[in-house]
Order: sequence, then C-alpha cells, then structure tokens
Amino acid sequence: MHGFVHPDFAAVATVLRRQLERARVGGAAVSVWHRGEQVVDVWGGDRNASGEAWTEDTLSLSFSTSNGVLATALHILADRRLVDYDAPIARYWPEFAAAGKESITVRQLLSHQSALHRMRPYVERNEELLDWDHMVETLAAAPCDWKPGVQPGFHVLTWGWYVGELVQRVSGRHLHEFVRSEILRPLDLDGMSFGASEGDRGRVAQLTRAPWILRAGLEFEEPPPWNWLELLTSLAPPDIGDLVWSPLVHASPIPSVNGVFTARSLAKMYACIAGGGSVDGVRLFSADTVREFSEIQTRSADAVLRLPMNWRLGFHAAPTGRHQSPTAFGHWGLGGSGAWCDPSLDLAVAMVVNRVAIADFRMLRISDVVMTAARGREGRA
Repeated sequence: MHGFVHPDFAAVATVLRRQLERARVGGAAVSVWHRGEQVVDVWGGDRNASGEAWTEDTLSLSFSTSNGVLATALHILADRRLVDYDAPIARYWPEFAAAGKESITVRQLLSHQSALHRMRPYVERNEELLDWDHMVETLAAAPCDWKPGVQPGFHVLTWGWYVGELVQRVSGRHLHEFVRSEILRPLDLDGMSFGASEGDRGRVAQLTRAPWILRAGLEFEEPPPWNWLELLTSLAPPDIGDLVWSPLVHASPIPSVNGVFTARSLAKMYACIAGGGSVDGVRLFSADTVREFSEIQTRSADAVLRLPMNWRLGFHAAPTGRHQSPTAFGHWGLGGSGAWCDPSLDLAVAMVVNRVAIADFRMLRISDVVMTAARGREGRA
C-alpha cells in the first residue's frame, strides 16, 4: 500500500489492503474528498501481469464510470445556458430527429428515458466502434424501442455517443479537447480521457481476469449472476470482448467504455459537484445547476438492469452499504470501478481497479467504510 490517509479515514486503507490481499491479482486505487479536503489517496497491487507495481499516476480503464465525466461535461454547457435540459436534442443535432425522434429531450436522454439503448441491430463489428462519425450517424438514424419517457432503460453503450456528440455539437470542440480544457486543466487533474494517447498508454493498467470475468467472445469462467450475459450480448457487438482486451480499445473514444482515469482525478471532479460546483478555488458550474441535475428523474425499475436506479441527469443512486443516503449519486462501471458524491456531506469517493469481474462489490465495501468515517466525523464536528 502507498499514499496517505487522514486518521479519521484509516479504515479505508485497511479495507483496500485486505481486498488486494484476497484478490491476489491486479491492483486498485482509492481517493476520497471530504469538506473540500483530500482525506484518502491510496493505491496498491499490480498494474500488469508482469507484477509491476501500481503507481500513483496509474490510469485504469473504467467502463461505464466514464458516464459521470460525460454528464459533467454536458452540465458545464447547461450552466452556461448553451444547453436547455428540456429542449429537443434535435435543436442542437438536427440529424437526431430521424425515425421519429424529433421530440426527445436532453433530459430524457440524460435520465435514460429515450429508449435508445439497443445497439446490436445496427452495429455488428468492433471496427465500427472505433469510427466516431460512423457511430453517431448510425445511432442518429436509429428508432426508439418504445415511447420515450415511459420507462427508463440503461443505455449501456449508446449513451456515450449520444451525449458525447451533443457536447461536440454544442461546444464546437472535440470531446477530448472539451474535457481537457473544461475539466482536467481547471481542476489540475492527473488523468482523465476517453481512450489513451500513445504517450499515456504506458500509464494504463493492464486488465486482469478473475472469476466471472468477461473473456474474449463474451465467455465466462463461471455462470454470471442475474442476467448479465444476456444483457451484454443483446446490447453490444458479438465480439466486443475481443476489443476490450485489445490495445485497440484506446485508439478512439468509445465514451461509455474506454474512459481511463486515476482515482484522484475522478474523486476531485466529484468533490467539485459535492461542493456545490466548486472545489479548491475552482468553479465548474453553479450550485443551482448542481441541484437541478442531482434531482431524481426516475424511481421505477430500469427496464435493462431490472433495478430501480433512481436516475438523475447522467448519474444513478450510489449504493453506500449500511449507510444509505438519498442524496448520494454517481456512476459505477463494469468490473468494479466507480465514483460518487454526496452533496449533503460534501463527500466524494472514487475507486479504479484493473481486475475486471462481473459483480465485483469491492467498491460497495469501500463506500460503506467511507460513509461510516464521514458521518462519524460530522458527528464529532
């Protein structure tokens, strides 16, 4: 284990150390901010199969954890009144109106109520995922699966291109450049991108397999729990597993899949949200905008995940173990990485891992001890 931890949060480092010892493969990093102060920044384990140690600047591919960064980018534009949550997406992206989608709003897309979660009928090969223009043209032409606004359904892969293209259309900048200039540089973050440049690929941890692991061709060492195999194979190209394990996964933005981050970058971004839009003297958006995008939009069970996700605008409710908080939200990813915040406690947490497993609940245990420590600290204050 390396890094530092505030004494009030010592249990976080203890739990991470035990998790790494039990896992035996892979590494991880955890970062926590509380009341505008970084109180945990720890890491350990191996970053690749050769046993090289995880370092403080190791990046990790974090799958749907990427969606929280995409949402933050769009909220920056909304705060500047360049995007109206209740406006039709077609106002900013005219081609999106195809196949009867002209009235779908930004709010419906952000809360996964636009019924555009399916990809398999329109995208069959991995090569297509690496072609941004092809993907946004294809998805803009796709019809809805049911009437928008009736039921939420997690847009597992499609959401990233829809939101990413919306950011590009409104800002007039490439998604990479927008995230760099509007999030990474202002907050002085040490790693946040979709895919990785050749210069940064040496920092990216190698994905490691474990039981219930996504293998090439979407096979599993053990039967996956719930209905995840059916979910993944129905919403993704049939050979997406090959791409995930290939270096090509970093070649082009695949926004809901290949975000690469350090835990400290994710945690500081969420600390900005938890702090009402600012942290460390830097403001990304107003407290009013934070209140608006953190309001719950759906309470019914998600049609794809079969669970009530309590979708906000781009974020879902954050499971926090024994200490459930109705004001905690963020985004977790396949494999165990995730990040969330709780504005009521001015608290933000992030964890990145490279041991990719279906139903990896290590983040849940980390979240539980963080909440215990934060609430204990609040009680003493």
